[in-house]
Amino acid sequence: MQILRRLSLITLWALAAVGVTCAVVWATTTAGIIKPLIVISGSMEPGIMTGDLIIDTRVPVDELAVGDVVSLPSDLTGDLVTHRIAAIAPVYDGTYTVTMKGDNNAYSDALDYTVSGEVWQPSVQLSGWGAAVMRMTTPAVAAPLFAGLLGLLGLTMLTPPTDRPSRKPALA
Repeated sequence: MQILRRLSLITLWALAAVGVTCAVVWATTTAGIIKPLIVISGSMEPGIMTGDLIIDTRVPVDELAVGDVVSLPSDLTGDLVTHRIAAIAPVYDGTYTVTMKGDNNAYSDALDYTVSGEVWQPSVQLSGWGAAVMRMTTPAVAAPLFAGLLGLLGLTMLTPPTDRPSRKPALA
């Protein structure tokens, strides 16, 4: 029982570290410092694969160049599209028109993007992590994991036999 309790404690500490990491990611995402994105199409393969997790950071639009990969909001879908810049042209007063194309696409995106200020640019790519994150957040996986976590917590709260109070009456 002692070994089981120790293994539970180690597992709980590892899960606590994962929890702290998730909290940091959530806080930096909420603060607008990073934007984690899960790749859902093969338009950038083989460089960025479907199921990858990319972490975008902000970059000033005037630092962009043809060939850079950026994530821009699409007027068609309302979602961010991560593609390579095929052309960029200043329009007026810090505003640029950007033409993008996926590495695995035959043609450029249907619409050009008008951007100013800062845009999102991938800084970190974690291969396969996006698919894992999506899987972990489904109810069929998350509910049993939560039940297992509660079980581990219960195991760590068991009092070892040597620490239990004695039931023998005290001698006077």
